[in-house]
Amino acid sequence: MIGLAARRSFENLFAPETRKVFWKVLGLTLLALLVLWFVLRGVFNFLVLPWLQGFMPFTSDWTGWLTFLLAIFAGIALALAMALLISPVTALIAGLFLDDVAEVVEKRDYPGDAPGTAMPIVAAMKSSLRFLGVVIVGNIMALFLLFIPGVNLVAFFLVNGYLLGREFFEFAAMRFRSPDEAREFRVKHALTVFLAGLVIAAFLAIPLLNLLTPLFAAGMMVHLHKLISHRETSLRSGQA
Repeated sequence: MIGLAARRSFENLFAPETRKVFWKVLGLTLLALLVLWFVLRGVFNFLVLPWLQGFMPFTSDWTGWLTFLLAIFAGIALALAMALLISPVTALIAGLFLDDVAEVVEKRDYPGDAPGTAMPIVAAMKSSLRFLGVVIVGNIMALFLLFIPGVNLVAFFLVNGYLLGREFFEFAAMRFRSPDEAREFRVKHALTVFLAGLVIAAFLAIPLLNLLTPLFAAGMMVHLHKLISHRETSLRSGQA
């Protein structure tokens, strides 16, 4: 089921029905990252750099070798900051369009099923912020564990796999169930959801493609929820 859900979700990313959401999320994410780059660069140039130069008054311009090294360090630091911000920014923006992705998946692949209920705009914004928090917490935890030899890569997948799997599966389930029922359904199938979360974590680790992680994760979990629900319905019908 997990492999089927992942394959269908990846195909949906580039389907004509999803293209509008795809370009909207990608464009807004790149715009937000560009704005953040100029903000971070401005903060460094106008606040951090003068403060550092106060300790080295003899290097008042960028011609000295010390300030040249400082420029290289600043560039690396800004690049690292942007790399760390990619996932949170994408999660925040894409979180507002998850219902659009879910609707496309439901109409395209499950036309005979009753459609799910989209979250109200306020709830969607809260969900988006929650996804943002999950991504930040997950990556901070993984970042700390990076300093533990033999644990770093495993920690990244385990932490992100659990957190992303939990949040995105409950999102998909809440289109058809109450929040409490969605949580209970996720706990009931915790191992399957966790393994699916590991697939999402692997997708998150791919440069550039990771910009689309929330869209891929939402689609995958909609498929997984549908497949599990259909299987349980079939089992109940067989027992009856």
